[in-house]
Amino acid sequence: MPFIQLKNANYYYEEHGSGEDTIVFSHGLLWSGHMFHKQVEYFKDRYRVITYDHRGQGKTEITADGYDMDTLYDDAAELIEKLVGKPVIFAGLSMGGFVGMRLAARRPDLIKKLILLETTADPEPQENVGKYKTLNAIVKYIGFFPVVSSVMKIMFGQKFLNDPNRLEEKKYWTQQLKSNNRKGITKAVDGVIYRKGIADEIQKIICPTLIMVGDQDVATVPDKARKIHSLIPNSKLIVFAGGGHTSSVEEPEIYNTEIEKFIK
Repeated sequence: MPFIQLKNANYYYEEHGSGEDTIVFSHGLLWSGHMFHKQVEYFKDRYRVITYDHRGQGKTEITADGYDMDTLYDDAAELIEKLVGKPVIFAGLSMGGFVGMRLAARRPDLIKKLILLETTADPEPQENVGKYKTLNAIVKYIGFFPVVSSVMKIMFGQKFLNDPNRLEEKKYWTQQLKSNNRKGITKAVDGVIYRKGIADEIQKIICPTLIMVGDQDVATVPDKARKIHSLIPNSKLIVFAGGGHTSSVEEPEIYNTEIEKFIK
């Protein structure tokens, strides 16, 4: 299991395949790089593909602090410098998108193309903050079991959740959710709840940018993606039917096809 020591945390990452270009996938809150396993399988025969776990999540070290988006951006920049050493195609989902926008705006030397998946440039809406703080407190003091149903409805669209042919997948990702380390994940959730917006910086992004969102995403609704599209000059927006907040899992064929068309 490969780890890389960054300035302030020991990061877990996985590397697959080879190619002239490197794709770095950056995961969403509550998950790990594993959420991109179907993208890894699809792209690894033509690209070098790297996934990594944010601090406090997956297998990466649980640090005392450093869960704000600016620190996670610093971590990602250092990881790219050490593992790749040249511009990459960076695909960030939700929380990973918060990181990706900062990278593209502040370190254009590291980003060849940017892919933003189910994300937003805004701070967390105030109407969500209280709800998410309550869910986070329950996880911290009791555990995931009481909140799993509520969280799954945030993370996945109704198409996926109600599909009788995907019950095993639903069970699998429910178990992945429950397997989070409570100490690490509550720190990570706080970092997302209290994050600063990035809308005032993303007009500086000059690299080609693909923005994708499912029309059933309730965590970062499609209007958030439309706002990003309006602010990034060289961007393309795709809103697709049936996807929720975790479409790397829910709609992998759409993801893979559209990403491949964009990065060719």
